[in-house]
Amino acid sequence: MDWVVKVGGSLFPENSVKLAKAISESTEEKIMIICGGGSFANQIREYDDHMNFSATATHESAITCMDIVGRLLADKIPDAEAVYDLNSAKSLANKNKIPILLPSMLMRYLDPLEHSWNVTSDSISFYISQILQAKLLIATDVDGIYTRIPSAKDAKLINEISAKKLLSFGETSIDTSLSELLIEFGSNCYVVNGKYPERTLSIINACVDVDNTQYTLVRGD
Repeated sequence: MDWVVKVGGSLFPENSVKLAKAISESTEEKIMIICGGGSFANQIREYDDHMNFSATATHESAITCMDIVGRLLADKIPDAEAVYDLNSAKSLANKNKIPILLPSMLMRYLDPLEHSWNVTSDSISFYISQILQAKLLIATDVDGIYTRIPSAKDAKLINEISAKKLLSFGETSIDTSLSELLIEFGSNCYVVNGKYPERTLSIINACVDVDNTQYTLVRGD
């Protein structure tokens, strides 16, 4: 597997379908998609704020939301198929198809990460990319990591940043646990706006024009 592309739940449904179709039609790289839980997972978080469920119950329920979004996305992409395990994902990728991983069974079996809202689909996607020895790209609904909240007037896009420095930012478009994992494993990831599939494709196909492609590279060194 060359890439794991985490398609943020904020892109679902229209933009995630558009992005996944573009990936399936425009690259020869072996790619696996993992979906964020989107509004389904956000609803779990709201319930938790009100009822204070156990960390394990909310962690596993939020991952199940990733399954739901992934299953629905796979239904709209002719060359994609939902899978529950990595061997099936590799087999599909070798046939030039796009596996969309439904991660609940795998994560319940391996249980490698903290049960916390600090761990979201970003960290889960990174962990799985490490198993596959694949690069990670996170497609979200903003252009990357900003110096401030993206909607702020003076917010500026950061083209490249260390994960260590990013930890001092607090909440950004990726979860805090991901920065810690990037440091631990000495790995990198890209953060890009999934509303513009050409940006994702330019990174995947290694034809990035630094002056014209908006993204953030987060370094784990």
